[in-house]
Parts: sequence; C-alpha cells; structure tokens
Amino acid sequence: MPRPAIRESAIKLLFGLKIKQLRTEKNISQSELAQRTGLSVSYLNEIEKGKKLPKVEKIALLADALGVSYDWLVSLQTQKSLSPVAELLRTNLLEELPLEFFGIDKSQLLEMLSVAPAKLNAFINTIIEISRSYGMKVEHIYFSALRSYQEMHENYFEEIEQQVEAFKQQHQIHSFPLQAQTLMKILTETYHYCIEEDGLSRQPELQQLRSVTLKGKQPRLLLNKDLSPTQKCFILGRELGFQFMGITDRSYTTSWVEVNSFEQAVNNFKGSYFSCALFLPREEFIADLRKIFQSRSFQPELFLQLLTKYQVAPELFYHRLTNLLPRFFGLRELFFLRFSNHADSDAYELTKELHLSGLQAPHASMLNEHYCRRWVSLQIIQELRAKLKSQQEQADVICKAQRSKYYELDKEYLIISMAKPSFKGSPVIHSVSVGLLVNDAVKKTIRFWNDPAIPIRLVGETCERCSAEDCQSRVAEPVIYRQQQRIAHLKAALEALQGGE
Repeated sequence: MPRPAIRESAIKLLFGLKIKQLRTEKNISQSELAQRTGLSVSYLNEIEKGKKLPKVEKIALLADALGVSYDWLVSLQTQKSLSPVAELLRTNLLEELPLEFFGIDKSQLLEMLSVAPAKLNAFINTIIEISRSYGMKVEHIYFSALRSYQEMHENYFEEIEQQVEAFKQQHQIHSFPLQAQTLMKILTETYHYCIEEDGLSRQPELQQLRSVTLKGKQPRLLLNKDLSPTQKCFILGRELGFQFMGITDRSYTTSWVEVNSFEQAVNNFKGSYFSCALFLPREEFIADLRKIFQSRSFQPELFLQLLTKYQVAPELFYHRLTNLLPRFFGLRELFFLRFSNHADSDAYELTKELHLSGLQAPHASMLNEHYCRRWVSLQIIQELRAKLKSQQEQADVICKAQRSKYYELDKEYLIISMAKPSFKGSPVIHSVSVGLLVNDAVKKTIRFWNDPAIPIRLVGETCERCSAEDCQSRVAEPVIYRQQQRIAHLKAALEALQGGE
C-alpha cells in the first residue's frame, strides 16, 4: 500500500527541526544565524517551530550559512538522529493527534523525540505498526482523544453550563419539560431555519439518519419522520446549541458519516452537551437525584419518573448523570456503557463507553470477545426482549440495579441500568448503564447502595478471560484464561527448577 503524501505542515516541522539541529551542531545562536542570513530572530524562531516555510531565496541563504546544500535542506532526508522523527511525520499521525487540546506543542514534542534514545523511538514505531495492523482509522483516534478530553474534565464543562443558562434567560425558558414546538419556534424565528419534519422520505438512502442540516442563509433541518418526541427534541436542542455558541465546524448529520477533524468531534460533543443540559436543568435535576439517593431502598420507578418529568430518553438521562455525579456528589470513579443487541443475534456490542478516574471494569474488548452475560447491562436487554415478545405488558423502558463483584479483582460496583428499544417496533434494544465503584463516597451518598433487594453477583469481564468453572451463563470457552494459567504454571516450574540448582 502506498504511503500517504506527507502534508505541508509536516514538511514545515521537519524543515524547522533540521535547521535547529544544524544550528545547534555548529554552535550557532539564532542571533548569529540572523546576522549571517539577514533574517530576523523572530522569523527564524517561527521556522524552527515549524510554523513558517521560507521561500526559495531564503532557504538558499540558510543552506549557505549552515554549510549544507540547498537540495539536501529541502529534501526529506535527515541526519540519522532525526530518522525516527521523519518516519513519524511521514505517517501523518501527528497531524491527526489533537495535541494542542492537551497542551502539547508539536515542535517541542518532535524536538524531544529527536534527542530521545533509540529504544524510545523504536517503541513509537512499534505503536504505529500496531495501529496499522489493527486497522485503526483516524476517527478512532479522534473519538479516543475525545473520551480522554472528557475524562480530563470529569465530563463537566462549566462554560457550556453557563451558555445554557444564558440561552434560557434570553428566550425566557423557565418551565419543564421543554416542548418541541418551543424549540422549533426559536430555530425558525431567531435563526431563520426551515424545518421539514418529513424531510428524508424522498431520499431512501438517507432513511437510516435521524436528521440532516443543510447550510445556507436559511438553514434547512430535515428530520426523519419516525423520530420519537424525545429524539426530535434532542436534535432541535443540539441545533440551538450550535447556533447560540457560534459553532460552525460541526457534523451536519446526527449519525457520523465522516469525521474531518478532532475539533469537529469536540464541537459535536459540545452541541450534544448543550442539548443535554438544556433538557435536564442542573439545579433541579441535582435536587431530584438527592431525594432518590436519600432513600434506603432502590426504587426503579423513581428513576423512570424522572424520564417522564423531563421527557428525555434514558441515554440523555445517563449522560447527564456523568456530568453531575463527579462534580456535585463526589462520585468520580464511575463508568458509562451503552450496549446494543439485535433481535436475531446473541451478540452484544459495546457502542459507547466513558470512564472517569481511570479505566474501570468492564471496558471494551478489541478482540471480539464475549462480554459476561451476568452483567445487568446485558441481562436487562434479555428481560426487556422477553417482555416485548410475550406482549403481556407494555415495556417501553425498564430499570434495574446490581452489585457486581469481579472474579479475582478486589472491586465492587453498584450498577444502575435502563433498557429500551431503539425506537418503537425496532429489533434493536439498547441498554445504558452507570457503574459506581463502591467506596466510602458511594456509601455516604447513595443510601440504597446495600439494599438487600439489589442482587449481588460475581461477574467476569469476558467469557474468554473468566475463571468461573460452573458458570451457567458462559457462551464461550475461557481460552485466554487457560493460556494465562499455562504460562503461570510454566513460570512456576521454571522458578522451582532454578531454585533447585
């Protein structure tokens, strides 16, 4: 497979590194190089940082002052110490990584790599090869970086919360639940949208999308006619968020078709956060949660009543929990999971996850392993599907809790899950869950954490890694666990042999 063409920004970075390294090797200061070439110190500094690529005549001056040929200076050839850096730049990986969002200067990073030991550079090249072998795409990098960005901020963004409050004040929004007609009126009157509630029927290939926004002086919002009221409201709230916050670099469909940049991924997240905070007002929602947490018994109907009160879907409800639990309840060691299952499949796909305060268990498997069927996140899908199949009762959303203790791990989680069909009549059921590490903060804050009615179950991560011998829920052999055991036994035997000499 041919390599992608190296981008101009990468060429600038490499050129700047070559200039700086040559200058340093020859013990020439920037001031002295400026005198020799007639270029300003500030301009040379911009070159060395990879921000400027000089024109032909200036490159000739630099080559002459540094004692190298013009052709070598403009080529992708480098000194031996820069070879690993040049290889990294050729992959364009640094262009895809959103380093600036994490306070990392690319030129400084490359400078550090240029003097790094060979072993470190070999390690970086190994990471690149692994990413290629597993078929990682640039969007995987963006979404992984976005999750890290959320985790860095404990998934709470005060500036967006303030924007939501300003929006509500400007448009005199004081009562909940919000109605779609209210939001549509603001979009049409304030932002001059044309909204078509059956806007995708004429395009069969777009039926899988929930909405499409067409740019222009009068933006057109094309909605899927099969949207539920909560889905429609979320989309309208997101559009309002983009407009009110002045965000233009964003996706114009609800489901990702193509990810063009990390900034676009972040902006889409900001629009969704705005909509979530708009429908679940911070102060009132926190007060509602405190009341539920004060009960000594787990009452799922209280959680379901909040869905009705705010007219939101379970996923929006759970995302709001991840915003507020760390900041206002001190519950920082938590995870969010969304699983999806199709009626004709026994496979459960983990389609979204978020971990705060480090990677919690469970987490996504990259090796197509089978997630533990003892998790409440999966069991609740099975339970809802059985109820819908029996048609004995209407079960749009169900809520359950479980305390999960992990085999061979000294950790226990309180997990609260909800499940619902993707839409009415859909063969796909989603479950969303928040898992809280059972620690002193949970015991102090959530009084029903040890309610005897909440089942306690021993669980694993995946069947392939699980040591349980009598598990009736197992759907795959513990091949990875057995391999680990064989290696452990081999090591023990080798150590015993060494000790016997």
